[in-house]
Amino acid sequence: MQPYRWPKIILSTVLGIMPLAVACGLAAEGPLPLREETHRMDKHTITHRLRDHLTMLTRTIGERSVRRPDHMALAAAYIQSQFESCGLTVERQSYRYQNDAVSNVVARWQPPDRATGHYVLGAHYDSVSGTVGADDNASAVAVLLETARAVPLEANPGNEAPAITFVAFALEEPPVYGTRYMGSRVFAARARQAGLVIDGMICLEMVGYTCHEPGCQRYPFPLQFFGYPETGDFIGIVGNRQSSRFTRMLRTGFQRNPRLPVITLTVPFNGWIMPAVRLSDHASFWREGYRAVMVTDSAYFRNPHYHLPSDTMETLDFGFMAELVISLTRFFSSHAVESP
Repeated sequence: MQPYRWPKIILSTVLGIMPLAVACGLAAEGPLPLREETHRMDKHTITHRLRDHLTMLTRTIGERSVRRPDHMALAAAYIQSQFESCGLTVERQSYRYQNDAVSNVVARWQPPDRATGHYVLGAHYDSVSGTVGADDNASAVAVLLETARAVPLEANPGNEAPAITFVAFALEEPPVYGTRYMGSRVFAARARQAGLVIDGMICLEMVGYTCHEPGCQRYPFPLQFFGYPETGDFIGIVGNRQSSRFTRMLRTGFQRNPRLPVITLTVPFNGWIMPAVRLSDHASFWREGYRAVMVTDSAYFRNPHYHLPSDTMETLDFGFMAELVISLTRFFSSHAVESP
């Protein structure tokens, strides 16, 4: 995830159009009330496996940037092997960046009975140069892999469920960010060209960091005036106006897991009035007219290790990440797609 460095422009722009933004649908919702669950997945096992993924991606492989195409290849191979171990159909969506071949790793799952729609769950697996990228974005890749493992195990024959495409995107970080070489740009553009129906895309972007001191959680202007929490122990869901119903559906689904507080934000104009909410792979799907949301710990608004060598797995909250796997799995395993 790459920050914009236009504070004066953002401030003047948002000040000028904030009333219009509110009128057009800048909608923020806080944590949901707790609801009892009927049963639980094995959080201990999920947490252990998440640690294994982070160890492989950040310690064994390490930096996964455009400066280390060999490490990018190792990461792609690891991700593919993990998808295959879940019994999923896997393929590489390859393309060239400069002199190197890179690949989106794509895995597909079909429910036991007829699929009632189609979702995409994705996360980029590269890191910024000079870092091992634990929160950004190995945390999201680990959650992606464990959700891909859990969904088939939780599927109940006879229950309606959507088909799911799990995608690990090749490139998102600078200097590729914002160009046609982003892995998500390649995937979304090819999906649109092929006429692929996607009922909703969920982008996982930095999902492993929490903070608990009052004031440790910050927000892009003007959200600090919207009554959001001062501590960073929640997961955020950000969508555009086109995705507003999908955002609400996902939020309601996450309510099935009361141990993971959820906050949502719906922005008008595809987020252009608040550029910080566009800084990941969901924006590639907005560009192609698909409904998409970003699920995030809020990145540099919470994590002081953002894009620094100190972004290591020791800083992550693996219990928090495990709860996200549980929430995503419950959503996919018990949810039939509604027409947004």
